[in-house]
Amino acid sequence: MALTSRIPPYDSRWPSLFLGAKEQIAKAFGTEPVTIHHVGSTAVPGLAAKPEIDLLVEVSEHRHESSRDDVMRELGYARGSNLSAGHHFYRRDVDGIRTHKVHVCIAGHGQIERMLRFRDRLRSDPVMRQQYQDLKLELEATNTGGIGEYLAQKAPFIDALLFS
Repeated sequence: MALTSRIPPYDSRWPSLFLGAKEQIAKAFGTEPVTIHHVGSTAVPGLAAKPEIDLLVEVSEHRHESSRDDVMRELGYARGSNLSAGHHFYRRDVDGIRTHKVHVCIAGHGQIERMLRFRDRLRSDPVMRQQYQDLKLELEATNTGGIGEYLAQKAPFIDALLFS
């Protein structure tokens, strides 16, 4: 089973797509103070990526989950399994293709620092960015096990970059 999305070259429309999604998603949190970050590969200028906009929403606590889920559903997002304690996940697919992923984490959750640090390292280091792109394209070309295999094979590179 190959990946469901191809990895095209960087698309300069991705930041605008993030801003549009950010504006919509902010409505799901009402008056709750939140910070919404663009993370993942589409947040790194010049990096080839699956065309899936990743958003990281920082909240002080998970409140009004049921009403949040309703608003997210109205916006076309499905609630996925919690990825860990304090880390909720939503996904949006259009015609069977993933277009957006939303991570909602309580402030201070380890994934927040991890996602932002990884994004920022790739933004600031063109050599690492190119190495990561080369790895992603190689994994796409050789993938037979789907997204789980792809993510598992990227993990050692990500860990090495974060802890170097």
